[in-house]
Amino acid sequence: MGITLENKQGLIAGDGILPVRMAKNAKENGFEVICISLAKDNYNELKKYCSKVYSCHPGEVNKIESILKDEEIKQLTFLGKVHKKVLLQLHKFDKRAIDVLKTAVRLNDDKVMLIIIEEMEKIGIEILDQTIFIKNLMIPSGVLGKHKPTQQQIDDVNYGFWLAKQMGKLDVGQSVVIKDKMIMAVEAIEGTDVCIKRGCKLAKKNAVVVKVAKPEQDKRFDIPVIGMKTLRNMKHNKASLIALEANETIILDQDKVIEYADKNNIVIMAV
Repeated sequence: MGITLENKQGLIAGDGILPVRMAKNAKENGFEVICISLAKDNYNELKKYCSKVYSCHPGEVNKIESILKDEEIKQLTFLGKVHKKVLLQLHKFDKRAIDVLKTAVRLNDDKVMLIIIEEMEKIGIEILDQTIFIKNLMIPSGVLGKHKPTQQQIDDVNYGFWLAKQMGKLDVGQSVVIKDKMIMAVEAIEGTDVCIKRGCKLAKKNAVVVKVAKPEQDKRFDIPVIGMKTLRNMKHNKASLIALEANETIILDQDKVIEYADKNNIVIMAV
């Protein structure tokens, strides 16, 4: 049974182009989008597609809740990167945010997001699947460019996929870097791009990057995403392949990403 979408949609936007794509698609389909921006890099782009854009720090819980109430938001989507390091900036958090965080046994991604969702649900707001307005960006299985993986790379992908799923169960991270069936790096608080850089430094060249959804991924938050930044990072650090989980991962600017991979001898595959 599908949900009935409200004409007025709320968006809490972190870094990157993904929140902009959501707002654009929603507007083109007749929805009004009210945005709370937690970042600066996409603020001007969001203003093109949202009827209002408010700027907040992630720790300003009372301010965010007040905006949502005043705007009578009933449905809300979280999209975009909010770096985990924000949890180290407690001086910017209001008392309500600190009190909420104190209820968490661990400050891992899922636990923090579930606490936030619970707070939103208390005031009658439904948190939507992140992909509702951007399903066209999800990728099917297969090799996406002209370069095919070698058997050695496939072996590394299989190992990396299993390992990334194990890490996902522990809510550590979603990406790993493998070389010759050896673990070069596992993503933690630093994020995918720094994980790739760190792993490739050890591998020297031809590292394999694997990024997956967590087992039983909650699609209300943390859908795996890559884009041009990831591919440029791979080229700079001499990685040779990236494997993504099919039907669970978003590639931004897919045509540009594939063209860049083809030009720079990088394999992209979804498994």
